[in-house]
Amino acid sequence: MTFDAAVPPLLPPPSPLRIERVGFEALDVIRHLNRTIFSEERVINTFDREGLMMLVAYAGDVPCGFKIGYRENRQAFYSAKGGVLPTYRRYGVARRLLLAMLDAVKQEEYQIFAFDTFPNRHPGMSVMALTEGFRLVRADFNTTYHDYRLRFEKRL
Repeated sequence: MTFDAAVPPLLPPPSPLRIERVGFEALDVIRHLNRTIFSEERVINTFDREGLMMLVAYAGDVPCGFKIGYRENRQAFYSAKGGVLPTYRRYGVARRLLLAMLDAVKQEEYQIFAFDTFPNRHPGMSVMALTEGFRLVRADFNTTYHDYRLRFEKRL
């Protein structure tokens, strides 16, 4: 038996894609995306974070994905959560959100960009991390999600 390990090519987006940095006025949009994507109410534990950054991806006028992060410490920025609506996956939306956040974080002079992912729940995140030059720096087991948690970091 053989397996084709090649990643299928990204499709062209159905509408022009744009990424916007948003404020608290977009929380309802982010909460709706979060409920639809993850089937849960909690986006992050608290929005009262230093250096909070929220991005929303739009395909035309349709919000189709989001990414939220914040200052973890003086040197590191932590990407806490993000997701893309199922009908907009495989169009490169998650990668565009990641790259937009990386660009913004570099301009704010952080030295490290980090995120955690659960590879059995979201295997594409580990693949994207490695493709974009992140290093795996920690692995442990999360008893809440009953899954391994991987920590990826990239020096900026």
